[in-house]
Amino acid sequence: MTTGKHDETTFEALIEAHLLAHGYEHDTPDSYDLDAALLPRPLLDFLRDTQPQTWSKLQSTLGAQLESRLLTALNQALDKQGSLQLLRHGFDFYGKQLRLAYFEPGSQKNPAAWKLFEQNRLTLIRQLRYDPKAPGRELDLALFLNGIPIVTAELKNPLTGQHASHAKAQYRKDRDPKAPIFRWTKHATRALVHFAVDPDECWMTTQLKGKSTFFLPFNKGHAHGAGNPPAGDKHRSHYLWEQVWERRSLLELVARFLHLQIEKEEDPDSGKKTEKRTLIFPRYHQLDCVRRLLEASKANGAGHNYLIQHSAGSGKSNSIAWLAHRLANLHGKDDRPVYDAVIVLTDRRVLDQQLQDTIFQFEHQQGLVQKIDQSSQQLAEALAGGARIIISTIHKFGFIQQHIDALPERRYAVIVDEAHSSQSGEMAVNVKEMLSGHAVDAKLAAELESEQESAKEWQPADQLALRAALARGPQPNLSFFAFTATPKHKTLELFGHKDESGKPRPFHLYSMKQAIEEGFILDVLKGYTTYERYFALSKEIEADPELEKGRAAAALKRWVDLHPTNVAQKTELIVEHFRSCVKPLLGGRAKGMLVTASRLQAVHYKLAFDRYIREKGYRGIHTLVAFSGELRDDSLPGESYTESRMNNGISETQLPRHFASKAYQLLLVANKYQTGFDQPLLCAMYVDKRLDGIQAVQTLSRLNRKCAGKEHSFVLDFVNDRESILASFQDYFETTTIDESIDPQRLYELKGEIEGFQLWTGSEVDQFAKVFFALLPEQKLEDHARLNACLDPAVDRFKAIGEEAGHRIAAELPADATAEEKREACRGRLRAYCNIYSYLAQIVPFSDHRLEKLHAFVRMLLTKLPAPDAGDHWKPGDEVALQSLLIEKQSEGELALVSGEEGELRGPSETGTARVDAPHEKLSTIIELLNERFGTDFPDHCNKLLEGISDSLIADEDMQEKARNNDIQNFGIPFGKSFTNELAEHHSGNEDFVNKVFEDEQLRKALVEEMLQRVYEGIRGAPAATQAVGNAPLQPGTLPTLPLRRLSLSEARPYQNCVPALDLKVAAGGFSPAQISDPSIYEWVEVPDGFQASEELFVAQVIGESMNRVIPNGAWCLFRLQPSGSRQNKIVLAQHQDLSDPDLGGSYTVKRYRSEKVVSNDGSWQHSKVTLLPESKDASFEPIVLEGLAEGELRIVAELLRVLN
Repeated sequence: MTTGKHDETTFEALIEAHLLAHGYEHDTPDSYDLDAALLPRPLLDFLRDTQPQTWSKLQSTLGAQLESRLLTALNQALDKQGSLQLLRHGFDFYGKQLRLAYFEPGSQKNPAAWKLFEQNRLTLIRQLRYDPKAPGRELDLALFLNGIPIVTAELKNPLTGQHASHAKAQYRKDRDPKAPIFRWTKHATRALVHFAVDPDECWMTTQLKGKSTFFLPFNKGHAHGAGNPPAGDKHRSHYLWEQVWERRSLLELVARFLHLQIEKEEDPDSGKKTEKRTLIFPRYHQLDCVRRLLEASKANGAGHNYLIQHSAGSGKSNSIAWLAHRLANLHGKDDRPVYDAVIVLTDRRVLDQQLQDTIFQFEHQQGLVQKIDQSSQQLAEALAGGARIIISTIHKFGFIQQHIDALPERRYAVIVDEAHSSQSGEMAVNVKEMLSGHAVDAKLAAELESEQESAKEWQPADQLALRAALARGPQPNLSFFAFTATPKHKTLELFGHKDESGKPRPFHLYSMKQAIEEGFILDVLKGYTTYERYFALSKEIEADPELEKGRAAAALKRWVDLHPTNVAQKTELIVEHFRSCVKPLLGGRAKGMLVTASRLQAVHYKLAFDRYIREKGYRGIHTLVAFSGELRDDSLPGESYTESRMNNGISETQLPRHFASKAYQLLLVANKYQTGFDQPLLCAMYVDKRLDGIQAVQTLSRLNRKCAGKEHSFVLDFVNDRESILASFQDYFETTTIDESIDPQRLYELKGEIEGFQLWTGSEVDQFAKVFFALLPEQKLEDHARLNACLDPAVDRFKAIGEEAGHRIAAELPADATAEEKREACRGRLRAYCNIYSYLAQIVPFSDHRLEKLHAFVRMLLTKLPAPDAGDHWKPGDEVALQSLLIEKQSEGELALVSGEEGELRGPSETGTARVDAPHEKLSTIIELLNERFGTDFPDHCNKLLEGISDSLIADEDMQEKARNNDIQNFGIPFGKSFTNELAEHHSGNEDFVNKVFEDEQLRKALVEEMLQRVYEGIRGAPAATQAVGNAPLQPGTLPTLPLRRLSLSEARPYQNCVPALDLKVAAGGFSPAQISDPSIYEWVEVPDGFQASEELFVAQVIGESMNRVIPNGAWCLFRLQPSGSRQNKIVLAQHQDLSDPDLGGSYTVKRYRSEKVVSNDGSWQHSKVTLLPESKDASFEPIVLEGLAEGELRIVAELLRVLN
């Protein structure tokens, strides 16, 4: 029998043979200088051969002592500066700079540089005796670059009973970190990376710390999980020596990947600041991703998109930084730079600190990297200047046109962080428009050339509209590199690569499954417990008012959510679970988070938690609450509530640091800290909010961060069912694709439908386009009035729908549909056209100026249409009592994600269709139905069961949102799953009926169709559960009258005895007294008592309930234009393009102004955050929080002087 084929020596010899056959040289252990940790001969030969003139001069100076003195000096320099620094930059010796390596040139233009690159010496030594204090100890393998050690490896062989885990243990226990080859000082290390290898797996570390040495997997991944795939006749780990250690690859790693990361940390308890230094060697997926993207860019050039789906725990910031720096220096086949600049975009309003620090820390020349952390002016200067890497928020691109005329013709690589958020809307179009001016102009010229005959009749606005349409699509000078862990359907369509079946897929994938199996994140579904709430209500009044069933059911559910009994029971359950199961973890440092459905619920919980902990006398449990703005609630006595006041004065910016300290254990949140919050000590999450899809994944993933000792997490869910949460995670567990693409022809069908409503004429759209698409130098102040005048006829016709003959309505509406239903059908189709066009035009290169003109017209028209009639509002009060309440554990244990199933995301729906009359029921009937749904004894009769399920779905916030944003066909897609889930949950007590439904497919389909119609009609008349109660516009005839006398034109002397009465839209649109060339356009009213007429004053009516504690709905108010001085705590009229005011329906709002300021880099003050606060008796109005504002982005139009009514 032949021996030796299966032992470790043979494995070593195989690796050695491959490396020697591919450019490595062999040396013996005796050649190694144990004390200096160097191979002297290859080092000296390299210096002599590559720098002969310098060597000759040094020899003439030092003679025979040259080699010994040089080795001594180099050893000292390596101890102080480290191998990486000296290999990249050389070192000074007797007034001469000596290069220790020559790396691959970026282009082919310098043959001499390539010759020097080829003279690098890579040397291999097996069984290296490395420790002068323990000469018997040997390393299996060491690799040297020009005599300097860069790689060590311990090789193990499973066929003789040892694996990579034994190699890791050997490094930890038997390799002295103080040995010269391993020695690590503050600024330096000798060998750069250490591998533990067997034929199946690879692991690596850059620093030995004895038993604390931490190894990272360096594996390719297999079946979207950990490990390595089969490799035919080769070892599974063959890529390490055949690809990664390959001569050119290893030199590239040293030159352009290895990175000394410096992190400054502050102890949240003591405030002590420390510095942590880590030598970063890329994980396999990072190296593979960057290299594949570089290869594709080099082969394809600019004009291509790439989607990178990398899970949490992937090290995304480093991947983006490596990619940015490499793309900035990438040359194509023509030896020209592929890109003139690289732009890194984030959709966060405040530039992501970790990302910008990571990119900036990577070694680069002065001026190569520019962080845009101030204004859009700074972005304009960077684009026009010579910065090769620009880091900015996407929002600043919407404001730079005023700072820059036109950019030179350049090619850009755009790297997008969190690409699922902002890349399918108008902000992404702003980026393309600004960066692709020359490319769009060339497309426009080509289109006009091909349309010579028809283009003869075009107006200038038609050409400008066509240009705008062409700017939306893919551009030949732009490549997008989109990074996200959770791509949406639109993200895949925009950036994905089509597979053989035509479905878009990520260009590169590092899956959630692999991140979990490799230990970088936790599986948060391992410890998932759900609770069910059962309650009974009673009617407490003799009257039995008739109410909309869906709306009343939702109101009753919210009433129960905030009921003290409900809050108290959940508070006790959460606190006791935290005390017994969570707090002892991590040496008593573990933390928990409660996710609430609203700000008001968070306030109730904060008060209840603190009261319960105080009454129980518990020590070591303290809470913080997080919500935006100021909150008043009539059911809670005392002053208004803010996050800072409830947290004993802790500011919003300081909350994360305080929560990280030992002082606080529980964080109660309302729409905050559900994304982007990184707190590894978080071990438990308590969920009292409906979560679905990407929001469920992002929220629960706050738990997945690892830290020492954290092995598992807890989720207690009071609202969501296990199946829906599992389905949400399954979409992103392995790979993600889409169900089907949108047919572009659908856009033309929608165009025909909305034109059928006959709201506008072609000439009106043309007139609008002339103003809307006017070039910047041609724009005038009067354009605002002209745009409104173009839209007004369409608004009037919209109001007349259903009241005049001749208006077509959506086909699915019943013949007896009301005027309001017809108007809402129209509004829904208008919104659908805008949404689908904005999305599709970025994928399909539409060159139809008519679509663009219509899109611009309809988008503006939607902002001007009157708000829909929300109907009567009802709040449970003394009419209802909570008879009984039980919160019961339903299920506990792991939610098992399934391997081998890819997630299929559904496409965007056509948002908005007609409202249908909501069914009305007596209050007693609604309460009876709710008791049937939530009671412990279900009725036997199937009709009762179906009524209960129907009400459950009608009251469901997620169902409400889907019904309002879809027609009945699209709503039927999620409805079917939700209905069958509800039916399955009610199996007990209804076994015969439920079993028959599930066994008979035809019966099930018929039942789903019947229930679909019932639930859809039950929801369509009701407002969303989160809609503000009481914010509907006052009905005509009930608005307060103007308390000032109107002056006729004959007696009006503008700004002498009168001031204008304006629509707030006119004021917010840039009104100034200089515009008044014709006073007859405006109404003039007498000056209020106590004021003198001036050009700064105007009167306007404020509609809505968001400020009703100060400004009653419909009140007339006196304002001052362009206020000077501090605006802090003043009520102002503000305008911002991203605002969508719930009262006013536009990009302007009346709110109380609060701001926080910080000192910028140049020493000046700038706003870090502006909060526009509502002051309403209705707690559902949310503050508007704006962060990272560019100069001029938020415009304070006027300040309130007096409420006149």
